[in-house]
Amino acid sequence: MWLIFETIAVTLWLTKDNLFYLFNFSYIGTAITLGILLFLHNYKYARRIVQLLVGLYMLVYLGLICNENMQIEGFWYYLFTGVFEAATIHYAVAKIFGPLVFGRGWCGYACWTAMILDFLPYKEPRRPRKKIGFIRYITFAVSLIYVAALFLTHTGNMEKIMFWSFLIGNILYYLTGIALAFLFMDNRAFCKYICPITVFLKPMSYFSLIRITCNRDKCVSCEKCRRICPMDVDVTDNSRKRKNATECILCMECVKNCPKNALS
Repeated sequence: MWLIFETIAVTLWLTKDNLFYLFNFSYIGTAITLGILLFLHNYKYARRIVQLLVGLYMLVYLGLICNENMQIEGFWYYLFTGVFEAATIHYAVAKIFGPLVFGRGWCGYACWTAMILDFLPYKEPRRPRKKIGFIRYITFAVSLIYVAALFLTHTGNMEKIMFWSFLIGNILYYLTGIALAFLFMDNRAFCKYICPITVFLKPMSYFSLIRITCNRDKCVSCEKCRRICPMDVDVTDNSRKRKNATECILCMECVKNCPKNALS
């Protein structure tokens, strides 16, 4: 994993002639690798450490200090201006092409919204999954229409508007995510029903190289993995068409809690 991110870091550094990319992707790759090493040594909070290291870096440093809108509105903004920088590169690596390798790993280890939501009390969903996932497509469309309208109306001070959109957008995401977590008794309700980023993540995650698999010879069908999975994934089914297949965030809770070590 470290080599993947370091390859991206060096490639972007040399092709874009910008040392920032070397620092950016080296830092993220090192943070993720640290989390993997801690997990292998059975450290309970390995993933949470990565979430904080990467999530706070992107929220505070890139977003608040560098004034980069790393939300989906920032992606549309840079895409419309024809600039392959910042948010567009981030989305290409983490949310469009990256999931072909690590699936929804972004959601489990780097998302600054989920970083906060995962501290709430409903880590294991306590109610059945709702059939309202269509809302994510509405929020996706709204974000696109919002930025497109700004361009069509030739609105000035776009950089400032994008910064304020980042601030307000994050506040709305946190408020909505926390409210839904308590309403549905599920920390990841926002991820399942509202988050527009999943429109990019889900189709690519279907083909992900890194997946949780089950050794059926060891499995005793206790279904503990299904109960504790924050995204309601049936990891006992090794096919790509398993229930909620594109929802796995590689949190490894199922692997850690399997009584027979049947998952890997």
